Amino acid sequence: MGKLKKGILINDIKNKINIESKRNKNILKHIGWSFFFKIGTIAISFILIPITIDYLDTDNYGVWLTLSSFISWFSFFDIGLGNGLRNKFTEAKANNNYEIAKAYVSSAYFTIGAISLFIVLVFFILNQFIDWTLVFNTKESLSGDLSVLLPIIFAFFGLQLVSKLIVTIYQADQHHSIEGKIQFFSQLLSLIVIWLLTKTNRSSLLLFGSLISAIPVVILLIFNFISFNTTYLAFKPEFKLWKREHLNDISNLGFKFFIVQIASLVLFSSDNFIIIKLFGPEDVVKYNLAFKYFSIVTMGYTILLTPFWSSFTEAYVKKDFIWIRRTVSTVQKIWLLVPILLLIMIFISKWFYNFWIGNNIEIPLNLSLSMALFVLMMTFNMIYVNFINGVGKIKLQLYTSIITMIINIPLSIFFGKYLGWGPSGVVLATCCSLIYAIILRPLQYFKIINNTAKGIWNK
Repeated sequence: MGKLKKGILINDIKNKINIESKRNKNILKHIGWSFFFKIGTIAISFILIPITIDYLDTDNYGVWLTLSSFISWFSFFDIGLGNGLRNKFTEAKANNNYEIAKAYVSSAYFTIGAISLFIVLVFFILNQFIDWTLVFNTKESLSGDLSVLLPIIFAFFGLQLVSKLIVTIYQADQHHSIEGKIQFFSQLLSLIVIWLLTKTNRSSLLLFGSLISAIPVVILLIFNFISFNTTYLAFKPEFKLWKREHLNDISNLGFKFFIVQIASLVLFSSDNFIIIKLFGPEDVVKYNLAFKYFSIVTMGYTILLTPFWSSFTEAYVKKDFIWIRRTVSTVQKIWLLVPILLLIMIFISKWFYNFWIGNNIEIPLNLSLSMALFVLMMTFNMIYVNFINGVGKIKLQLYTSIITMIINIPLSIFFGKYLGWGPSGVVLATCCSLIYAIILRPLQYFKIINNTAKGIWNK
């Protein structure tokens, strides 16, 4: 009898280890592929910047960066359904409920499709009454190009809002490297297109913006067609499966993500707009070059953490708390490399900027220092946000994100303009807006994982 109990115990342990092994092997595989694609994407993006500046000139490039940030604000019009779908699809598959999973996919696709069509039509109407040269603080000679370019970009944006749901499905199904793969091929095709444009000896913001906006959409549409006729044929969207109860399932959680998403967009996308209004397009370029340089660390850490969102969802549904604790502990230890890397990057920043973009644009040291501080805080925060998002306990994050969104813009203007700190003041204002997050997020994680979370901590 004792041997029987011992045998059962050993089998239980083996089964547990096997579950962890499969999950960890899948995560490690996709982290590996993600690093491969991300390194390629980063390399291409660094090559793209000087080529783009050479094609457009510094002022037009600054306008393009601000315009891109402006359009990204509207990505929240998916009202959080993408993130809601990600969690609910993972839960349904973990429980082997494929019919419900397909219903979630169908409800998300057709709802976001209707929303996208509506906002694009509204934008086309409003575009006739807006002077975009005033909005982007640029020369009047661009008025005609901008009035044509904005509707084109917005139309492609509407298509992208729907077509990028396929990436969410892959991520929910533990195929975490798919987003990096699509970004890589989008960047590669963009590089080829821009290189060809430089051979025309004609600079055109209208042509550049139209082509660059179309590339990711074309790739995503092709990817949707292939995926829903092969790998995810069983989950191909059908209008008859759209039902209010399924939409409610993903939108109840999705709406919370929606509010957090708005706050994040305002927090991280408003900096370009604030800088161009206060200081002009040239300072937007400086800000973005520093951001691009230090975002190497953010991107690397994001690659590491992204696979864990849906894995945390699956593990939480299956009550695999041992795996969650071990994983978070490992990620915490890896984070200790971040401050070391940032110090090295600050030390070599002047040399790197000169090597990368030459002597035409000078990036102040205080901007590099403030950007490094921002990355340090963001990466630490990401450890716990990934877990909190995965388990869907985001009500506290929702409230704190709203507070952050409210205080960031006036604080950015105060630091940047009235204290005379310039673009670096705008970055420091964002850092100040995030201080409380690096206290509350770890606290919520420990409460949830130790089963002591009550009230708002568990919602």
